[in-house]
Amino acid sequence: MINKGIKTAFPSQAVSDVEKMTLEYGSKVGKAIEHEWFNNSGSYNRHGKFKESFHNLRLYARGEQSIKKYKDELSINGDLSYLNLDWKPVPIIPKFVDIVVNGMADRSYDIRAYSQDPFSIKKRTDYIEGMISDMMGRDIKNQVKNEFGIDTFNNDQSEIPDSEEELNLHMQLNYKQSIEVAEEEAINSIFDKNKYHLIRDRFNYDLAVIGVGAVKSSFNKAEGIKVEYVDPADLVYSPTESPYFDDIYYIGEVKEIYVNELKKQFPELTDEELEEYRNYGGSYAGSSGYKAKSDDNNVVRVLYFEYKTYMNQVYKIKNTPTGGKRALEKGDTFNPPANESFERVDRAIEVVYEGVKIVGSGEKILKWELKKNMMRPKADTTKAVMSYAVVAPRIYQGRVESLVSRITGFADMIQLTHLKLQQVMSKMVPDGVYLDADALAEIDLGNGTNYNPQEALNMYFQTGSVIGRSMNQDGDFNRGTTPVSELNTSSKGGKIQSLIQTYNYYLQMMRDVTGLNEARDGSMPDKNALVGLQKLAAANSNTATRHVLNSSLYLTLSMAECIAMRVSDVIEYSPTRESFIKSLGKFNVATLEEMANLHLHDFGIFLQLAPDAEEKQLLENNIQVALQSQQINLDDAIDIREVKNLKLANQLLKIRRVKKQTTDQAFKERNIRVQAEANAAASERSAAAEMQKQQALTQSKVQIEQSKSQFEIQKMEREAAIKKELMELEFQMNLRLREAEVQSIKQREKQKEDRKDERTKIQATQQSELIDQRKKDTGPKSFESAGFDNLEGFGLEQFEPR
Repeated sequence: MINKGIKTAFPSQAVSDVEKMTLEYGSKVGKAIEHEWFNNSGSYNRHGKFKESFHNLRLYARGEQSIKKYKDELSINGDLSYLNLDWKPVPIIPKFVDIVVNGMADRSYDIRAYSQDPFSIKKRTDYIEGMISDMMGRDIKNQVKNEFGIDTFNNDQSEIPDSEEELNLHMQLNYKQSIEVAEEEAINSIFDKNKYHLIRDRFNYDLAVIGVGAVKSSFNKAEGIKVEYVDPADLVYSPTESPYFDDIYYIGEVKEIYVNELKKQFPELTDEELEEYRNYGGSYAGSSGYKAKSDDNNVVRVLYFEYKTYMNQVYKIKNTPTGGKRALEKGDTFNPPANESFERVDRAIEVVYEGVKIVGSGEKILKWELKKNMMRPKADTTKAVMSYAVVAPRIYQGRVESLVSRITGFADMIQLTHLKLQQVMSKMVPDGVYLDADALAEIDLGNGTNYNPQEALNMYFQTGSVIGRSMNQDGDFNRGTTPVSELNTSSKGGKIQSLIQTYNYYLQMMRDVTGLNEARDGSMPDKNALVGLQKLAAANSNTATRHVLNSSLYLTLSMAECIAMRVSDVIEYSPTRESFIKSLGKFNVATLEEMANLHLHDFGIFLQLAPDAEEKQLLENNIQVALQSQQINLDDAIDIREVKNLKLANQLLKIRRVKKQTTDQAFKERNIRVQAEANAAASERSAAAEMQKQQALTQSKVQIEQSKSQFEIQKMEREAAIKKELMELEFQMNLRLREAEVQSIKQREKQKEDRKDERTKIQATQQSELIDQRKKDTGPKSFESAGFDNLEGFGLEQFEPR
């Protein structure tokens, strides 16, 4: 807590800039800081108290706290000679610290740069307008491309969104200007070069243990941009109530360095001055309450500090002969007369001075000058940013609270309970037996031996049996009937159980005050607890320590912003510009070309935090449900899992789901249309085939009828030809027969003439008999065809020989 009784005497800031630059002014600032933090008068030393408090907390966090208080609790008048205990502290707090710190290390993040200068904004606006133009005129542009072969699209058609929501998501996930990529790569490269992950582990540990984390950035020509860890125990700063220390006007740190290192930093120092400063360091070590490194008297304590004030930028506006105006920079004491032809224009800007002072050296100061490579955000060049980034999430009136400070009291009680438990266990003795010797005096074993106490104990321990007498030799009742009885000395078991319950009580109190419950600290979970309840308990525990994680992310973001400003300044002003750009040689040529113009842009830096295990599980559940219901494809699930921002991932899931439904609906409609077209084509083909079939059948019938008609014609022609040949043959035969008959008649007539009357008579008689006989037997022979002189109703009787 800030001691209100100490009054500091900082010099007035309402003085001229020339006076602020003097060593006397810097000496007053350094002396005021030393008086506020290293006041050795009285019992208060703010820096020493902080350093001692942080040291004790770090010992508790390692399980190495002082055991003096425990010895004081158990000793009697300072005497520990009767105690033989293991005084080593129970390392219970380190487990809680490791859970928080390692859990913070598991949370990955990506550094994102957002260009917010007018040129980048115009470029982004033009891209969005081009996208909207492509979205709105997609149909017309496709028609123009198909009909005229002219591509009027501003972007690749595969990247054109289908809705305004998808366009917003596309701008957040896919759109990235090359200058933004160059900025991100430059920041990551500097982080990697400085091994920032190791620095982050250190201030994460400080945030959990002592409740304060600090880191600083700097630039020098030899090493470039550096990021360094700062021990909060060495910090000095102006009073503040802000957890982010954004309202402080001075800050610094005390470093213990050797004299030879001081000589390297300030080679102008003489040997006498070095010896004087060494003596200052030794005298200061004796009064501050803490020791220098290795008790070396060659160590001096140097205060490096930064002091924020304001400076007046004054310009003389002069009228030129051509009618224009010309601005000339002047000092803040410039005050032109009223009748002059020029005027005074000024503005107040923040500036940072840096100083170096040996602690305890009075008014002597080694360095006081306007800080080089002062960081100024391009959004407001009147502001100046200090090199240090400090955060204390639970600070109030100068008091800092941490997770470890909440549980040190319970850790002490656990240690005392552990020591008491050892003490009780050291006093415990095993159970014994009580032997009544009088009950064994008159017992005879019957074998000539006496039943003495040793024999009774041997028999009891070996067999568990014992011999006794209910009556003595005189016949009286023997009150020592049972000679051996057990002694129960386990009454301390109740004390041990009580101490174990006390131990568990304080352990549970540690869980309660820190929020690190059994679901998170790796203890055995309740067998009856459901998995969902255990996950809920772990999520609640993460919520209880979320302020520590947010503080760590704030420091990382602050350093990323400081690096962004320093990169811009180095590229714009530093003579090492070319070597700095070439040092980032792992990037391609296009990125390096963009990086050369990096100072022309203004960036907003933010961290994109990867979701934790619980958030990933919720997203994975949504993805699995969508996959099982076939609302998204496997490619969509892969793209969604790669998005680290949970909100954007869910938005992408919704858009891909709607897009899949639209695609499926279009696919179904296309299938229906294709099926209808296929059915129509099949019907047409069926009708055409039927028509072809009928035509073929008709043609076949026609051909058959034609063949039948041709066959009939050929048949009739053949029949007519045969009948013609037959009639001709019949005619020839009849003609021959007639000729034969005529010839026969002529021969007969000739014979008649040649023969005698008798012969004539005989022949006439025979001829007559022959003719008679023929007539009598068969009648006359006819060679006329029967049934073959008619052709389909067309007779040939009219063609008979006449």
